Amino acid sequence: MNEPAAGAEGGNAGAGAPGRRAGAASAGAASAGAASAGAASAGAASAGAASAGAAARAGGAAELAAAQAALVAALVGGGELPPGFDADRVGAARRALLRKRAGEVARAWPLLAASLGAAFTPRFVQWAAGRPPSGSFADGLAFAHSLRDAGELPPLAAEELAQRAPRPAKPRRRFWRRGT
Repeated sequence: MNEPAAGAEGGNAGAGAPGRRAGAASAGAASAGAASAGAASAGAASAGAASAGAAARAGGAAELAAAQAALVAALVGGGELPPGFDADRVGAARRALLRKRAGEVARAWPLLAASLGAAFTPRFVQWAAGRPPSGSFADGLAFAHSLRDAGELPPLAAEELAQRAPRPAKPRRRFWRRGT
């Protein structure tokens, strides 16, 4: 009989301390649950604010994308300067990009650049100022064609153009006959 009492006492004592801890833990869990419920309601409120902010950012992102596209068009395609940009700085960047483009074309078309000498870069920059870039080979081809059409293509550059210009495809010869 003493054993059950001792076991009960031991069980109560053993369960009492953990029970209090469990109670404290469950009370802590309850307060944590209340805190997380508060956080959830705050999260819902902040989610509403976030969606409103996202909508505002989406409008801002669209405006930013439009401004960037206008700036790129002004830099490389000769488009209008968008409002809010310094004309002197954009002009300097445009000229630098045109000189860089001339260097790329000179590397792709070395005889064209060599035949024009020091006049190559200024002439190419003048030609390319209102044209969007289409790659160094295509830009050089179009520039050489414009010089040829104006009668200003030097002989060395004309030779390079004749070698590198795309030729029309030859018609294929058929080795079979239809319907005989």
